[in-house]
This record gives sequence, structure tokens and C-alpha cells, in this order.
Amino acid sequence: MYPTTDAPRRRWRWLRRSPSERSPGSPGPGRLVPVLVGLLVVTGTAAGVVLATAGGQPSARTGTYSAVPGARPAPVSSAGPVVPVLGGSTEAGWAVPVASLRTAASAGSGSGVPDTKVAPLRGLRQADLLVVAPFPLSRQVLATVSRQPGVTSADPIDAAKVKINGTYTAVLGVDPSTFRGYAARPTAASDPLWQGVAAGGVAVSYTMGTLDRLSLGGGITVTGLRPQRLRVVAFGTVGIGGVDAVVSDSTARLLGMPAGNAIVISAPPATVAALAARIKGVLPRGAAVEPLVTLVTEPSAAGVTPSAAVGGTMTAAQLTTALRAAESKQGLPYVWGAAGPGSFDCSGLVQWSFAQAGVHMPRVAADQARTGPAVPVSQLEPGDLLFYHTDPTAPGYISHVTIYLGNGWMIQAPQPGQRVQMVPANFGSQFAGAIRVYPQLAAGVAAGLA
Repeated sequence: MYPTTDAPRRRWRWLRRSPSERSPGSPGPGRLVPVLVGLLVVTGTAAGVVLATAGGQPSARTGTYSAVPGARPAPVSSAGPVVPVLGGSTEAGWAVPVASLRTAASAGSGSGVPDTKVAPLRGLRQADLLVVAPFPLSRQVLATVSRQPGVTSADPIDAAKVKINGTYTAVLGVDPSTFRGYAARPTAASDPLWQGVAAGGVAVSYTMGTLDRLSLGGGITVTGLRPQRLRVVAFGTVGIGGVDAVVSDSTARLLGMPAGNAIVISAPPATVAALAARIKGVLPRGAAVEPLVTLVTEPSAAGVTPSAAVGGTMTAAQLTTALRAAESKQGLPYVWGAAGPGSFDCSGLVQWSFAQAGVHMPRVAADQARTGPAVPVSQLEPGDLLFYHTDPTAPGYISHVTIYLGNGWMIQAPQPGQRVQMVPANFGSQFAGAIRVYPQLAAGVAAGLA
């Protein structure tokens, strides 16, 4: 799914922000631009997709691992879905949640003008590569990148980590009229969302808005050069993994975000790897380019290709330790962005549990989905990771992860108001696929994104 090379990511690893599951804390060591604004490198978009694997129900045999914990799951009180169905069926048409003008107008500064003009959507363009730098990129750089063979479109944007309600969050500053085509289809098609952004509001990802219990139409404090009170105009995933919020380029200026320090590029997927190498050769020193998608060559593929899954699987001892660690956290609360030890979100539980076994995992579900090769449902074994689509504004993206325990059971941190629980594994319409973790690969992915 994601590229396996981590050379550019190492250079920028302190800048990485988790997609749709933010983690608290400072941006870490490194250079900062004006007050409380850190530069951002993000990866993701369709790279966060895991294709559903073939096969029926899990086999009764759960592998050859010994000493797998045999704890009994708690009784399930409901026959309903055991994975959060945040937006209902992701296959149904879904209107992006947008604040009403009356609600937005009372949310403080950034409420904007109702008749703000935004160009209509003129087709979708997949975001395939992202160029980013700790300084504004010149028009000459944009023109050079645009001229590279295979580039079908290239648009300048601003990319930074900015504090939202006290937590560093990946934010893009964009021209709503030109950028909307790169977003996920439901988000791209929402005129009110982009009009609200153009009017000075902030659109946050559907998962962030829902799981962090933000008030649609309400105000949030966004801190750049100085605090700004912006209204939340919509919950809609923009389509680039690692991005939890989007504002207009003029609002980005008020926040002190660097102007035009990034370029989003669309290109035929088959050319992305070679194109990234060519673009890297024409960028100024200090700038980096990241592929946002990786070509999937087999219909049943998920995770990474077998050739990229280096180092082998976890040992029986590691599996036992990780599973016992996860089971020990039953009953602890779900908290958005939490990674233990007293509370967790879904990927935080995975990261913490595997860390107890000495396996260094990336922080978020979309990245965890590329820490090993795909596993058909019929071949699942304890310790495999199960992935789900629960975001109706970006139905193809990974937004939930659980740990398979064997014999048709899994453990998960579900959603706000619920606790870490062992439940029957769900292979319904929201199931996206499964992978088997390879520690060496996982460590490489995590190192590139830390």
C-alpha cells in the first residue's frame, strides 16, 4: 500500500501527524516556523486502503503458535455490529455533515460570509504524490514539477502542524476551488463544505470530528502566530492520510502557516514510483517527495507485497506477550488519540500491545495496515490485524483496526463511551482486510513516520 522506502521520511519523521487518530504532544525536535506551527509531512490517501481478502469464515485452526492466551471473551449483549458504524453503511450515499449557516454564524470569528464563491467540482483527481519543504516553494519549482512526464496536475498548498484545542493537528491550507478535486468523493462534492472553508472556517476529518466529539458548527481554538477562534464547518475527510483539518490559504496566513510549502500531485498510479524519483532530483535541498499510493497488482492483495514483507513473522513468544498485553486492558476506556496505558483508541491499543512484545508499530491504523502481507480470512491466526472502513466521507480509507485472537474472536478499542472489549470478529461490509505483522517491516514503517 504505502511505499516501503523510508529515506525521505527519516529526514522528516518528527513532522509526521497521525491520520484521523491524533496523538497528543509537541511536534518533537526539529525546526519550527512561527510560534506553535510545525511543518508537516503526511502520507496516506488511497494508501490507507486495504482490499478485502478472499475466503469465508476464519478457520477453526488458529495456527501452530503455542501458548496463545485462552481467555474467554465477555458475553456480547447485542447482536448488532461489533465494529463502530460511525456513519452507517459506507456503501450508501452519504451527505457530508455540514454546519447550518445559522449555527456557523454564531460560532465566533471565522464565521465567514454565506455567499462565498467556490468553483464547482470539475472532476476528481487522486492525490498520488506530495512534495513538502520547510520553506515556501517557488513558482519555478512548481513549474518544474508540473512539467515532469506523467504529472497530470500539480497544485500548491500549505502544510503544517497547528494546535487545535491544545493538540498538534495536521492541517492543510488550500484554495478550495482547486483543491477540492483531490478530496475523497463525498467531501469533494460538498459545496457547503468548501464554501465554509473559503469563508474562514475549518473542516475536520469525519473520524476526528466524531470520535473527538467536536461540535459541528461550534467554535474551536486554532493556535498559530496567535490563537484564532474558527468554526467547524463540516466533518469531511479531505483524502490525504495524515490530514485531520483543512482551512483556506488566507486563513492559513492568519495562522502563520508557511505559504505554498507543499505541492499535491496527481499522476497515473503505475508511474508514481518512477515519477517520485524524478521529482526528487529537481527539488531544492531540504524538500522531500512522498508517494501517497502504491500500485496494487493483485485483486486479493492487501497490506504490502510478499517481497516487501522482510524479516519474517512474530515469534510464538512475541505473539503470546502481545495478546496477553491486549487482553490485560479489557475494560479500559476508549479515548481519541490515547495510546495507553490507562486509555486507548483503536490503533493505540495495537501499538501499545505489540510494544510490550518488543515490536515497534506505527501509530495509526492506515500505517499499521502496511506492516505485513495480506492474510485471507480463512487463514487468520492469533495476532493478525483486522481493518475496517467506517468513514462515510472517505469510504475507501482505513479508519479502524482490531487484533484477531483466534477462533473467530477479536479485541478492540471501539469508540467513545465504550471500553476495550473482546467480541466476535466482524467480517461484514465494513471489513477491509487483514495482515500478518512482520516486526522488521513494522519497525521500518514506524521509523519513517515517527
